[in-house]
Amino acid sequence: MPDKHLHIIAFDIPYPPNYCGVIDVFYKLKALHSKGIKIHLHCYEYQGRPQSEELNKYCEEVNYYPRLTGLNSALSSKPYIVSSRRSDDMINRLINDDYPILFEGLHSCFYLNDKRIMDRFKIYRESNIEHRYYFNLFKVDKKVGKKIYFLAESLKLKMYQKVLSHADLMLVVSEEDTRYLQKHFPGQKVEFLPSFHANEKMESLTGKGDYALYNGNIEVPENAHAVKYLINEVFSDLDIPLKVAGMNPPQEIKDLVSKHKNISLIPNPSDEIMFDLIRNAHVNILVTFQATGLKLKLLNTLYKGRFCLVNDKMLNGTDLQSLCSIANTPKELKTNLKELFRQDFKEEEIKARQEKLNLRFSNNQNAKKLIGLVFKSA
Repeated sequence: MPDKHLHIIAFDIPYPPNYCGVIDVFYKLKALHSKGIKIHLHCYEYQGRPQSEELNKYCEEVNYYPRLTGLNSALSSKPYIVSSRRSDDMINRLINDDYPILFEGLHSCFYLNDKRIMDRFKIYRESNIEHRYYFNLFKVDKKVGKKIYFLAESLKLKMYQKVLSHADLMLVVSEEDTRYLQKHFPGQKVEFLPSFHANEKMESLTGKGDYALYNGNIEVPENAHAVKYLINEVFSDLDIPLKVAGMNPPQEIKDLVSKHKNISLIPNPSDEIMFDLIRNAHVNILVTFQATGLKLKLLNTLYKGRFCLVNDKMLNGTDLQSLCSIANTPKELKTNLKELFRQDFKEEEIKARQEKLNLRFSNNQNAKKLIGLVFKSA
């Protein structure tokens, strides 16, 4: 049987896998490699993320390209996140063979409709409905310059989305987003395929912890907004300790945390420290204000943590509501927190999670599905 080769175009260097987008990319690489797929990885370099030897373990080749940031990309009719990810070297490598090409996110789709690869089997891997995501960033960010950028980018992304008609297959991370793309691209093959992730087994502890935890990439405006909401509207008049852990918290979050004795901040924790924080918390509390994509931190908390308290939007198209406590207002969040802190987390709840999560979020099974969809169709 001939080897199966696959080009993957990543919007960022997917190692270390320390934020949602690259987590899916990295653990997909690992899962496909374990099934014998020969991966040709193409990465756009991003500030602060160096080239990685680790990726060589899972790929036949790893190619790096600079992002073309600056005025030319900003003034393009294409979205900035797309126009800044283009490379003559990359397209020249792609046209040297006839392997399928997987485009990670709308960011990486500059060449999706390129005539030079018109006859190739092309896969779009969705992670968000991007114009909705950027519109929500516009709504939550307070800086005028950023608001203008997010709004303009949202409009460009909505117009650019039609390029997806050139994909032969779309693999979508949530059922809600699957329905959206099926509606807007009725002639295309659109399949639900959940995000790949770091979890291979249940690690939740029974019993009780003594704090609640919020975790996320806090430099992202959406997550910073969630932290401010939880502090100001929920924990400011509770005795329950809250730990906030995540990447690059802005100064306004540091200042806000410092005003509250029951709230502490853990900036830039290692994966090991973060996973320990998740395991030892009594309640992992996660809220979001935009229902797009699949929130991978939700999977981490369900595999590793005790009680998981979320709002409806966090569950967007996941079918995981039976495994979480749900609250949508500050009053409901406070009530549910108090109730959960009176309970022990039990073995039966771990077993229920294991059954549900293994059914649809197994990296092994989802890798098999991806391979079947790509190589039976290509």
